[in-house]
Amino acid sequence: MNYESVIHQIEVAVNTIIKIIDNLSEVDLQKRPTPNKHSIGELLEHLAVICEADWRIANGASKEEMDDFYSGVSYKTLESIKQGLLTNLKALKNNYRNLSEEELLTETTSYWGLTYSRYEWLLEILTHVYHHRGQLHAMLVHCYNQDPGIPMFE
Repeated sequence: MNYESVIHQIEVAVNTIIKIIDNLSEVDLQKRPTPNKHSIGELLEHLAVICEADWRIANGASKEEMDDFYSGVSYKTLESIKQGLLTNLKALKNNYRNLSEEELLTETTSYWGLTYSRYEWLLEILTHVYHHRGQLHAMLVHCYNQDPGIPMFE
């Protein structure tokens, strides 16, 4: 099973997110296009933790463990968000590279009852990152007329 190609696509998404961040200012982090929804900064903070958070979920972390994890995360500046994205991507890559074929195919169940193999969880991480990257791009383009002008795919 070639999980490396999935990891590569996650890297593509993370690298384009970093390019988007390079076009932002710290003030942009406070922009909230929809009341009661994430600001740009909150969305970027969420993006920065997806690789680590979803890896933990893929390994059966409880709701309490995830709440503790999220409460300990703080990426409030553009630089810290970029570092979080890169650090958590690197950890995800290392974690998956250390799995045997059997471990990759082992099914685990999330705290809300969803059961996937670790490979399927990796696909979930990929779609999760791309989903929120698309949200970020749409927020910037359609709400703030800030087209980052970068290719979103290879």
